[in-house]
Amino acid sequence: MKVERKKKGNAIEVYTSSLSDIMFFLLLFFLIISTLVNPSVIKLLLPKTQYAEQVTAEKNVNISITKDLQYYFNDKPVPFQDIEPLLVESMNGNVKLTVILQADNSIPLQNVVDIVGIGNKLKVKVVLSALKG
Repeated sequence: MKVERKKKGNAIEVYTSSLSDIMFFLLLFFLIISTLVNPSVIKLLLPKTQYAEQVTAEKNVNISITKDLQYYFNDKPVPFQDIEPLLVESMNGNVKLTVILQADNSIPLQNVVDIVGIGNKLKVKVVLSALKG
């Protein structure tokens, strides 16, 4: 009686013909990206002067308008008439002021436009902020 062994099968074959294509595309991708990161940088040692322009500081101010038309200047309740003097006070010196305006979605648009108008009058950048919700 002859006992036959079961054949376990052949070794698993790995086809590497597409591997060279993948490596070529990865190499090409990284070469292109590396040239975009640092395009034509020329290192210079710049001269210094004592009459350099003063650096202006940047400052943000929050103005909020609630649905019952209450105005808040940096989380402090204020009447509408006091907003312009507070902005002028915040601009003292060489401060670049940015107003972040947050308004309830149920208030009339005119109230928002009034604040933007004050910002335009004072040459202040006004940014309308919205909550994601």
